[in-house]
Amino acid sequence: MIDMRHPLAVLATRMPWVQIEASIAPYLQRKPRTGRHSVVADLFGTTLQIASSGVSPAGRPRLPIRLMVSLLYLKHAYGLSDDQVVDRWAQDIMFQFFSGQEYFEHRLPCDSSLISRFRKDLGEPGVEELLKTTIETAVAIAAVKKTDLQRVIVDTTVAEKAIAHPTDSRLLDVARKKLVRLAQRSGIALKQTFEKECAALRRRAGGYAHAKQFRRLERVVKRQRTILGVLIREVQRKMSILSFDAQAPLQSLLDLVTRVWLQKRSDKSRDKVFALHAPEVSCIGKGKSAKPYEFGNKVSIAVAHKPGLVVGARSYPGNPFDGHTLRDQLEQVTNLLQDIGVKPHTAVLDLGFTGVDADNPGVEIIHRRKFKKLSNQQRRWLRRRSAVEPTIGHLKDDHGMRRCWLKGETGDALHAVLCATGFNIRWLMRAIVKKGIQPLWQLFLRLQIDLPWAVHIAIVRVRQQLRTKLPATISHHVPFVGAPARANFA
Repeated sequence: MIDMRHPLAVLATRMPWVQIEASIAPYLQRKPRTGRHSVVADLFGTTLQIASSGVSPAGRPRLPIRLMVSLLYLKHAYGLSDDQVVDRWAQDIMFQFFSGQEYFEHRLPCDSSLISRFRKDLGEPGVEELLKTTIETAVAIAAVKKTDLQRVIVDTTVAEKAIAHPTDSRLLDVARKKLVRLAQRSGIALKQTFEKECAALRRRAGGYAHAKQFRRLERVVKRQRTILGVLIREVQRKMSILSFDAQAPLQSLLDLVTRVWLQKRSDKSRDKVFALHAPEVSCIGKGKSAKPYEFGNKVSIAVAHKPGLVVGARSYPGNPFDGHTLRDQLEQVTNLLQDIGVKPHTAVLDLGFTGVDADNPGVEIIHRRKFKKLSNQQRRWLRRRSAVEPTIGHLKDDHGMRRCWLKGETGDALHAVLCATGFNIRWLMRAIVKKGIQPLWQLFLRLQIDLPWAVHIAIVRVRQQLRTKLPATISHHVPFVGAPARANFA
């Protein structure tokens, strides 16, 4: 039913699925439960007993590991959401073959919520194993040499979080709504919720901001801040009547809302709250004229210098200095390449990593400030530093790094590694196509020996068309490794 020369089909037969399942299985073991303590009375008095402890065998069996791992690979390789990859799996025969299915099935493989649970169970070490497997597969199929992985290009970018633009008026209004909703659910009777007045203030703030009437806007924001302060003090007075279990979530929200209430424009970015549902978001400026400020977290990307394969991706909350992220990034690259027997010895960087040579012993750091001291070969390496920029563009536009929808700092870390994994899957598919074209070129060269001049010109034109079109759009009509070149050409 399928063409075994399709790059995704070829990749399905080259991936070490047994090794993937063995490396991921420890992360999916059932966790032991501590249980709960209870006092039981009997004829001899009261005793303390522990209930519901140990490992529970209850629940339905897990789905196959290869199926869930394949869904994660395909999701980020094609830039799909959890719902989209599940729906497409039920329609695409190549997706099902890649997942290890023997027969085509029209049903959904699982509920889309299981993908998020599986991703959470893996954690950051688990998804790094998936990224590590793509690198090892590239070496196994001879798409990249081990020596090519010893020299890397490192750069940072911003992975924006799925939040609205954080204006003062909107933050104060959202903080009031969340506080009122949780207080009412906890059983606190508020004197007034200010619902109608705040709705009018929100509309006025939007109109004044659009008309650039900033003095009127300041008066509206001041009134919104006053209302939020009134509600905070009222909730603090009345929450003492609640139980300890009911006070804990309310106190957590109060601390966050109080930060929004007290923060000012002159405060440092690291101390501000830009979203109530994502307080870990930072305001990062990368010097872009079209987008001066981005709200998310900083992500470091490490790319193999010559082939362009992603060999490391790590997120850093709190907007650290670029140079301070290099040590952790090189450590991750070393861990991912240790089973191959490769260790990075050269890092090609931009000027944001100046002055970090002492923090990274054993690694030769090359950047533009050392240009006069570099050899001719090192200068050629430095000219290729910009090759990481299109990789970052593809990670954002094609593989989902443009916007992170996962929760918390853990979600940011998982998202960065999974986007890099999806990029490597597409990179492997392009490498398979490129390796499959080689027998066709060899046949062309053999046929050019005793052919007329007009045929030579026709062959050159066909070669140029194939060279420009085929690598860009992966075609399943190209013969792959192992296919008889002469029969395909005929």
